[in-house]
Parts: sequence; structure tokens; C-alpha cells
Amino acid sequence: MAVERTNRDVRTLITQIAGGEIMLPEIQRGYVWKASQVARLVESLYRGYPAGSLLFWKTGQLAETRDAAIGKQQASPSVMPLYLLDGQQRLTSLFRVLTNHPDAQVVFNIETEVFQNQSAATRRNKKWIKVFDVVDPESDVFAIHGELKKAGLDIPDAEIGRRLNALQKITQRDFHMEVLHDFEYEEVADIFVRVNSGGRALKTTDLALATLSARIPGFLGQLEEESAHWANRGYGDLDVNFLIKALTLSLTTSGKRLASVAKLTAASKETVEAGWEKVRRGLSHVVPLLQERLLIPTTALIPSLAALHPLIHFYSRHPEGTVVAEEIETGLLYWFMAATARNRYGGATDTALTQDIRMLDTDNPVAGLLANLGIRKDGISVSADDLAGRNHQSPYLMFCYLAAAHAGATDWWDGGPISGSTEQSGKPQYSLLHPATKLRKKYSSAEINELANIVFVSERTAKNIIDNRAPAAYLQSVSASDRAAHAIPDDPAVLVPERYREFLAARRSLLAELITALLDRFRPSFLTTGATTTEISATRSLLLVGYSGAGRRVLVAEAKANSHNWTGWIDPADLEAALDAAASGLASDVPIGAETAPLRIDDEGSVTLGLGPFLVRGSLDQWRAAVKDAFEDPQPLAECPEPNDEQWPAEPEQFLLLNAGVQKPA
Repeated sequence: MAVERTNRDVRTLITQIAGGEIMLPEIQRGYVWKASQVARLVESLYRGYPAGSLLFWKTGQLAETRDAAIGKQQASPSVMPLYLLDGQQRLTSLFRVLTNHPDAQVVFNIETEVFQNQSAATRRNKKWIKVFDVVDPESDVFAIHGELKKAGLDIPDAEIGRRLNALQKITQRDFHMEVLHDFEYEEVADIFVRVNSGGRALKTTDLALATLSARIPGFLGQLEEESAHWANRGYGDLDVNFLIKALTLSLTTSGKRLASVAKLTAASKETVEAGWEKVRRGLSHVVPLLQERLLIPTTALIPSLAALHPLIHFYSRHPEGTVVAEEIETGLLYWFMAATARNRYGGATDTALTQDIRMLDTDNPVAGLLANLGIRKDGISVSADDLAGRNHQSPYLMFCYLAAAHAGATDWWDGGPISGSTEQSGKPQYSLLHPATKLRKKYSSAEINELANIVFVSERTAKNIIDNRAPAAYLQSVSASDRAAHAIPDDPAVLVPERYREFLAARRSLLAELITALLDRFRPSFLTTGATTTEISATRSLLLVGYSGAGRRVLVAEAKANSHNWTGWIDPADLEAALDAAASGLASDVPIGAETAPLRIDDEGSVTLGLGPFLVRGSLDQWRAAVKDAFEDPQPLAECPEPNDEQWPAEPEQFLLLNAGVQKPA
């Protein structure tokens, strides 16, 4: 084994990528850089800043590879290729810029020396030039110089020439390279995980994927193929990380604690392949069951995918061709809905999985699973109060959709089932029954965006039928049966903006009735008809409200726990920067008033931030959506409440971001 150290310029590296002399090994993940990151890389090369080194692996045997995201097929190499271990994002970005890729249209302002991605504004401004137009070997830089002189620049002609020359020379910039010779694949996999950790704690799934790729060449491709298979059927969130978790669970021995990733990485090839077949078998039962029985067309409706694991595990243990009793299937679907309503997998998922998977070994797995939810005799129902204050981020969004779908609700534009537009877009399509423009002067954004104001219809319905009209103006064209299926009140008096709160109260009641009827349809026979309600404690609440004015934005978190109140001010830019860091796996601190709170991301991609009495937990998408929603209709900064953000004296409690914005009535 040896390590070779050398240098190559950008143009040579790009040529080698095109010629297939630099390839991506299977263990590499996808291309993820944003346009702003690409522009910053080009700027670094222009200014002569360090751009980092590259790490390659050279072996005498062909290794499994994956396609590079360069927009074209690489040629078959005439020599043994170098496999890129560290530097994929940078080299892919540069290849795209230097080959005029449509998603890498980086432009340069010759006057300010600023780089950014192309926009309509930069196209109209002659001071902006496309980087490709200058670095292309066939470009006429003299002609470009001449055009720039006509643009009314405030810099001398000689300076224009100097800057164009510096831009041309980015292709001559050298990258330092280290090439690993004759290392074994498993060693290379370990090195790959380490160098790509970026200083953060390694994700266990990263290590598992790298190790499995080394031991079973082509296995990552199998995972990606399976993920793509379900994505084509609407279940696009069943990604490689989800499948690795399911595979790990498949190795769990009856009656024991959950198998760990360490057990997966130590398992034999035969054990892994057997477990993988079980996972695929489980998925082949569970996805059709959810789509055909529950009418869930897309994973975008499912609040926590972790709730699928017990179902997959149950079906994976049955040999191919086994017929599961309909009563058990129906009971499992009832448990899935009950677990979703009670946020079973909103907190420590491994603890919940351990408890639930153990119940699959009992004589009555459905009863055992429900017992873990505290449901032993009575079933569950949903009340109007349970829906109060909920918005589109609530788990109840799924129930509102399912209630409408099972009631036969249709789209008002094309007359087809509401699943049609959802299947086409990959996410639920909905609109506000009372348009925001009719309500903003009198009602808060939280009230306007309540679940009770959401109806599942297509964009065409929203544009051509609802538009900016109050329900009283357009609902007469909707049949009475379809209004009932969508849980829309019959009383025309509440369909005007002036009586919006009465409308919300009436619709919550109708939605609750439909949802409870749906739950009752799947209720196991051993449960009595008397039902308990699924509620969130009235003593715990969290509101996120945006305030804006005088060029300043403040995100206010108002928390209530056990009759105590806490109010904290957050700069949304600080929170968004921390979320961007979390997307790269990096932990950071978020200033909240005079204090700071840690923001952490776990192996499952959940982000936790301490806000007063709570450790608030949600996905990256949920956090970003929460910030966006808070500032869709911000309050005046002059009305911003004073912070009371001293460090909370007690141990913080877990709180789901999905429930933020919920403020139950006393």
C-alpha cells in the first residue's frame, strides 16, 4: 500500500472525468450542492483561495461505480480509472460549469467581481457575463472585452482585461491530489466515511452503506433500485436510509432488543442478503396495503415513516404466498392510524420500535401493539377540539385527507377522485376554502391556515373555481354530496368571511365525525364501541410567530408548560443558517435572546432545538416550513412581545414541531 501525492489542474481533471479516467465508486452518495455553493467555489478559484485537496483510490481491479451527475455519459476509459473518494461535489460542480450545464449557469459581474447563478435580471444587465463564455476554449475573449467596454463600466479598460484574464485562468488552477494505491475495498470504505464526515459525528448509516458496499459489491445499487421502484409508485420517501433501517430491524431476534447497525455491518453476506429479501417481501405487502385499503397514495402524507417499520417487519417474517387473516390486516391498519394520531413515533423511535416489534411475537400482535398505545378496551376517536389550532404540518392532515378520500370526495375541476392530483404531484394538493385575501384584515395567520380551512382539491380548482372568492360565492356549483364528503358545513350563513370562526367550529365538528367514522371502520372486534379521544395536553403549547418591521425580522417562540410561560426571540437568519449546517450533519448553537440553544441532528435526520421548557423535534423540512409559515403573514414588529428567555430551570420535555402552533383552549 502506498500514497501518491501530486497536482493536476482543473482542465485536466475535467478532461479525465469526460474520458472516464475518473469515476465515482459505488460508495459515493448523490450530488447535493446548491447553486450558491457552486458560485462560491468558482469565486474561490478566481481569487486564488485554497479549494481543498482531492482523494483518489487506484486499484488493479474494476470496482462497482455510480453515474456522475454531469449531464452526459462518461466515455469508456482506456486505462484503469481513478476512483474519487473526496471531492465529488467540487469536481462535479466544476465539470458542470465548464461544460455549460443548464443547472450550473454561474455568472460574473465584471464591475463588482461578484459571482452568482444566472437570473432574468443578470441576463438583462451587460455587466454580468457567463463564466462558461469566458473559460470555453473556443470563446472569443477579445470580443467579450469589446462588448464590456460598451456597458458603461466604472473601471478602466486595463482592469477589465485583468479580470477577464483572471477568470480564464481558473481552469489552470491546480488541485493537490492524494492517490491510494493497492488498498483493500473495506479499508477504502472506512477512509471514505472518515474523510467525508466534515468534522461531524459519523452517521451510522454512512458507515453501514460503505461497509456493505465493500463486502457486497452492487448492494448499494440494489437499495437505490428498490427506492426508485417505490418512488415511481408515489412512495418516494422510502430512501436508502429508510431501507438500511428496515434491513437492520430484519436482523432482530425474537424477544431480544433491536439489532444495531453494528450487528448489520458485522453480519455475513448471506445473512444480509436473506434480511434484504425479507425487507423487500415486507414492502411488497405493506405499500399496496396502505394504498389500496387506507387510500394513502404518497408517503408525503405520512407524518413519521418509522411507523411503517413494525408493519414491514410483520409481513417480512411470513413466507411468500402466506395469506394473512383480514381481521389482522385491518387491525394493523387501525394500529397504524392510532399510532399516527398519538405521535407514537414522534420522539425516541428506537424505544417505541423495540416495544412494538416485541409485540409481533405475541399470540395477538394487534392487541399488543394497541396496548403499547394505552388502548386496551376502548378505541380512539377524534373530537373537534383535537383539530383546533392545527395546520398543514399536523399529523391530522393525513386523517383529513383520508376522511375525504374514503367519503368519495372529488376534485371540483375534473370530477375525479382527490387522489388524482396527489398522485401526479407526489404530495397532497389542497387550497384554503376561505382565501387568505378575504381574511387577513380580521384574522391571524394561524387561524387562516387552520386545517379546518383546508380542502383537498387540485391547483386548477384553486385557480379556476376558488380563486379569491369566499365559499358562499362558489360552493353552489358543488353538489351537496360532495360538500358532505369534503366536510363542508351546509349552513350558508357561515360561508362568509364575517363569520369565519363559526365556519371553523362547524367544519372541525364535521371533520372529526368523518375521521372517527374512518377509524371505526378499521376498529378491531375485540375493542368496545365506547371510545376515548386522542388529545394533546392543554397544559403544553408552543407558538412560533413572525414579526417584521424596519428591515428587521424576529421569530418569537412562546411556550407554555404547567402554567408557566416562556418567550424567546430568535433571528430567523441564525436559525436558517443552523438548519443549513444541520443538513450537512453539523451541530451548532442558535442565539435566543442573551442565551444560546444547541441545535442537533440525529442519524434519522431529526433536528432538535431547545426552546425554553421543550426540546423541540422535527425534520429539516418541517423546521424550514415552520419558519416560512411564520413569516408568510408577519405581525408588526411594534406588537412583538417582550422576551422572557431565561434558561428554563427544570429538565426540558420532548415536544414535536408538528404540534407547534397548537394552543388548546383552557
